[in-house]
Amino acid sequence: MTRLRPDLKIEPLESHHDRDGFSYGVDNLDRYLRTQANQDVRRKANAVFILVETVTPDAVLGYYTLCATALAQGDVPAAARKHIPRYPLVSATLVGRLAVTQSRQGERLGAMLLADAVRRAYESAATVGSSMLVVDALTDRAAAFYEAHGFIRLPDSLRLVLPMRTIEQMLKP
Repeated sequence: MTRLRPDLKIEPLESHHDRDGFSYGVDNLDRYLRTQANQDVRRKANAVFILVETVTPDAVLGYYTLCATALAQGDVPAAARKHIPRYPLVSATLVGRLAVTQSRQGERLGAMLLADAVRRAYESAATVGSSMLVVDALTDRAAAFYEAHGFIRLPDSLRLVLPMRTIEQMLKP
């Protein structure tokens, strides 16, 4: 897993973060951070985490969201099915959005955000009950990013999953 550089930190979204200065270049991801993220945090619909430099703690370099979700048992790939309970719906944690500002892409900041999301999802799994992490990639290129980090792609889909048992192995020292 990619480690966070010492000059960076990831923290929950707060009012001092400059959401208007963030631009990933995809309208729905930019608009979400500017107009919807605060409401989702207040309503506890999503947890929103912001990547900043320690020297400029208001400037948003990237962000991701986490929330609870569920998948139908039949939607879980066979490779992941052996690690989950046999309930009709499988509890999971969704990385709903993950984006890095255009001016800082190519610096592995997305990998740092994803590593933090994976760790937070794993740490909360025992408390809220979650047997896997789920992402819905927007493009094949984004799906390839998640696959490179161990996620398993669902057939004919841009949805990918990572079982908590696999995450446990990834996080072992």
